[in-house]
Amino acid sequence: MEELTLPNLFDRKPSPRRSPTRLIEVDAWVDSTLWRAVHGFSSAWESLTVFSRRFRVRGFNRVVVELTCEAMTLGVAGFVLLLLLAQPAMQKTVNGLPEQADFSIQFLDRHGNEIGRRGILKANAVPIDELPDHFVKAVLATEDRRFFEHWGIDFLGLARAVGENARAGGVVQGGSTLTQQLAKNVFLSNERSLERKVNEAFLALWLESHLTKREILGMYLDRAYMGGGTNGAAAAAEFYFGKNIRDVSLAEGAMLAGLFKAPTQYAPHKNLPAARARANVVLSAMVDSGFMTEGQVVAARRHPAVAVDRSVIQSPDYFLDFAFEEVQRVAANLPQRTLVARTTVDMGLQKLADESVDFHLRQFGKSYGVEEGAMAVLDDDGGLVALVGGRDYGLSQFNRATRALRQPGSSFKAYVYAAAMENGHKPTDFVIDRPITVGNWSPQNYGNSFAGRIQIQDAMARSLNTVAVQLSQEKGVGPGRVAALAKSFGVETPLRGDKTIALGTNEVTVLDQATGYSVFPAGGLASHRHAIQQISGADGTVLWDANRDMPPRARVLSEEATKSMNEMFVRIPEVGTARRARLSMTRAGGKTGTTQGYRDAWFVGFTGNFTAAVWYGNDSFKPTNKLTGGGLPAMTWQRFMEAAHQGIELRPIPFIDDPIPAPGSIEVAKTEGDEGGPRIARPETVTASTQKILADIETMLAATQPIVAEKFAAAGAVSLVPPAAVTTRR
Repeated sequence: MEELTLPNLFDRKPSPRRSPTRLIEVDAWVDSTLWRAVHGFSSAWESLTVFSRRFRVRGFNRVVVELTCEAMTLGVAGFVLLLLLAQPAMQKTVNGLPEQADFSIQFLDRHGNEIGRRGILKANAVPIDELPDHFVKAVLATEDRRFFEHWGIDFLGLARAVGENARAGGVVQGGSTLTQQLAKNVFLSNERSLERKVNEAFLALWLESHLTKREILGMYLDRAYMGGGTNGAAAAAEFYFGKNIRDVSLAEGAMLAGLFKAPTQYAPHKNLPAARARANVVLSAMVDSGFMTEGQVVAARRHPAVAVDRSVIQSPDYFLDFAFEEVQRVAANLPQRTLVARTTVDMGLQKLADESVDFHLRQFGKSYGVEEGAMAVLDDDGGLVALVGGRDYGLSQFNRATRALRQPGSSFKAYVYAAAMENGHKPTDFVIDRPITVGNWSPQNYGNSFAGRIQIQDAMARSLNTVAVQLSQEKGVGPGRVAALAKSFGVETPLRGDKTIALGTNEVTVLDQATGYSVFPAGGLASHRHAIQQISGADGTVLWDANRDMPPRARVLSEEATKSMNEMFVRIPEVGTARRARLSMTRAGGKTGTTQGYRDAWFVGFTGNFTAAVWYGNDSFKPTNKLTGGGLPAMTWQRFMEAAHQGIELRPIPFIDDPIPAPGSIEVAKTEGDEGGPRIARPETVTASTQKILADIETMLAATQPIVAEKFAAAGAVSLVPPAAVTTRR
């Protein structure tokens, strides 16, 4: 190994020096750049500070500047907030003006007579140039005097309204413009909230920017709600005064203009004094605004408008509520919303049904402790011809025939026996009426007795609970099968297929029971219950027709099972629990029902012409005074059917021998109320025009001079008076 000596060290060549890396250059550039930026910003800030000192204010001027700056800051923040709140309004205008989606339905009975209206009633729009000048002035005088001067929002009018309200100590004047009211009517609801007012203001600005003043005014007069179910001035003029809007007088125009403030409160067909008082206020507003002079309105003050009497149209309100729901379902996909619906209701039968329920409630309601009743009647085609939803529509609009869910009791056994007949049983088959236990449930018969060996038809006539439960538990039947069969019959209420279904513990509606039982007089075919026969547009074009657009009636019960059921049903009014439902002119079938604790009493029955379900009970579910289905329900059904079958062709019940016996051959059991209630003659069901013609003929005949026999014979005519009855003058 070489030894390192001092000379050797000096003899070695020095190693080369390393050059600096690029990172040092980058670091130097960053440091210098940051320094220059900070130094430059400091210099600029100092220069800006020196420059700003020239604008420094002191004393009162500083207060003004500070307030102005704060106001601008708050204004910008408020504008941003308003924009956020107005997003729903902006979304509503994406597709322009919305189409009117509300239905306007005029209802006719099956004979073509108007029976009422539902929804929004709207006539065809009338151009604003054709509207009476005094009517337009009356609207502007009361709703928006500065309509042609503002741009959607009237700040002067708003300030004036605030002042008037403060002076009066309450809200006596509104600040909304006519454009804002149109925005609310077209896009929004009547909800009172800050968000709605903000949206209303933005929508008003949108309307002003997209429509002319005349278009806005015309749309407002065409769409505003004016009471009585009417929308628009044209429809209101027709409804209240029976005339075209072009022909309304100053007094009538003032009354119409007064409706915009509170259409329900000032509707003349309901409160004529209030409507006249409001019209007088409108006339005063026209004078105050300079649109008319006092001399021009004095005649309208002295001779106020008179509204058409609408009491002559008798509306079956419970029926119309149900029919309106059906129209909305059927016409959901139709392009039009103003429609004419011809219904299935027969006003003669409707009056009979109303009278029958009301009579028995008045006569026996207190003694039986029952307060309410309901009834639904279907014809042989499934059309709803009468509907009683309660005792008084004015006191309660709740429809107990279509909405109230009540236990049907033994009237539900029809589906149990139908399932058993479909499973191969015959009415004459014998069963053993004995104690039965299903799980931990042991049903009992009325009176806690058992009949032993008995035929099925007798068990049904006597409404034995244990037999119905036995049949429902048989193989091939079962509670689930019973529930499915009832659903196929037309019972729309969901059913529980549990072990108690045989005794009617599931809740159903009166209309459900009428629909289900209508299968039996239809020979086992589904009824397809319906309240609407035809729907037409405003121009008369038929848009929907039940005969054309409803599906065909399907068989839901075999003919053999239907025959067995009808044979058992007709025995119940004759030898069973419904003897008070027996009719004098034809055989009838049906079933009674009474629920536990006497809370509900039912009778559901049918003839070849009609099927009807009757229910009595209390809204509070309070028990009645031992009311059974063979009592008031059967009596009500019998009273209705006796009158309903007068003067019509009697149809036979399918598969029944001798369904229409000779007149007088049926002995009708005397019932309670025969002494107290008069026999009802079925009202006429001809059209109103035919009734008018008949009335005119009657008047003409009454005014005709009597024919003298001698003059009639002398004229060469054959005498219509027997010779013994002819007397001569001496």
